[in-house]
Amino acid sequence: MKRGFIVGLDVGTTKICAVVGEVVNGELEIRGVSTSASKGLRKGVVVDIESTVESIKNAVKTAESFTGVEINAVYVGIAGSHIKGFNSYGAVGIRGKEVTCKDIERVIDSAKAVYVPLDREVLHVIPAGYILDGQDGIRDPSGMMGVRLEAKVYIVTGAVASVQNLLKCCERVGLEVVDIVFEPLASAEAILTDDEKDLGVAIVDIGGGTTDIILYKNGCLRHTSVLAIGGNHFTNDIAVGLRVSVSEAERVKKSFGFAITSMVDDSEEIDIIQTGQGRKILRRYLSEIIQPRTEELLDLIKGELRSCSGYDIASTGVVFTGGGSLLEGLDRMAEALLGLPVRLGSPNDIEGCKDIINNPMYATGVGLVLYGLETEASRVFYPDAFTGIFGKMKDWVKGIFR
Repeated sequence: MKRGFIVGLDVGTTKICAVVGEVVNGELEIRGVSTSASKGLRKGVVVDIESTVESIKNAVKTAESFTGVEINAVYVGIAGSHIKGFNSYGAVGIRGKEVTCKDIERVIDSAKAVYVPLDREVLHVIPAGYILDGQDGIRDPSGMMGVRLEAKVYIVTGAVASVQNLLKCCERVGLEVVDIVFEPLASAEAILTDDEKDLGVAIVDIGGGTTDIILYKNGCLRHTSVLAIGGNHFTNDIAVGLRVSVSEAERVKKSFGFAITSMVDDSEEIDIIQTGQGRKILRRYLSEIIQPRTEELLDLIKGELRSCSGYDIASTGVVFTGGGSLLEGLDRMAEALLGLPVRLGSPNDIEGCKDIINNPMYATGVGLVLYGLETEASRVFYPDAFTGIFGKMKDWVKGIFR
């Protein structure tokens, strides 16, 4: 891959998305976007290596043909119910001297020195604020004078097996994985404003197999969780309710789905293909299948927000993103049931391919490219703060192939 290009690979349950960005004079421009049907994943986790490899290969080859760029290194998104997060804390003495980058690394090391089960691996250690001699709310203590430096961090972990299998699929395609990123963290890079992160906001990323929730406050990550329900559950409900194939159910959902039955015209008809023959049904029947599942998902989201004090944190509201958020009427029902302002999140203020990427389904792919740009420029996520990609995980993968 030519220097100056950054590629994000969103490996989802329903689609594989490759986004190619080029850094021009320090600014990012999207040069190409490609998608392929995802086969081999269930609820964000690889269940069929060969099918996943083929899906990734298709997306990468298409992106290469669009852009003329040879892709050999990627930032990969990971999701799934195996992802867990928790808060941690560390402290070090600095003996009344000026705080240096080395001191910050030491306090981060102290905070991440916690027990992690052998079947789990740390993906991210994200600083959530510093305390210097009792003074809280410090975002960057570099250059400040003090005696005792403390750090609050948020640690994101994933199942070792799931990470290994995803890495193995990329290796089989001939791709070097620069980093693995929890997908909603990437989405946040593309769709959130600095004001939203400061004042408090929740992201709800509705994918095919799972729904990811993360919360920000004072510019820092405060909470992550994964719900084992996504757009595929809506599709399966439609397939069973209308007695149609899954592919036809997906088409009908995208073309005619509506979350609120009362807002659908009672006389409006839609065309469906049932047992190989075309027929007409009332659109209201489709909505009557979709609405209960929508209410279930929103109830789960509401329960999660309550359990993590999300209503206190997300003062600016909730940003829905991901392909599942495109269901018509979902934002209106969410605003009514959650009691918070709701908007759809699409990549904004990004140059190149605007007519394509201005869509919630590309938020993760574009966010991975932005994450790569920021990481390579400043290493905000300290390179030694997670052992995943740069160390242990590569050794694991090499061990797998021997």
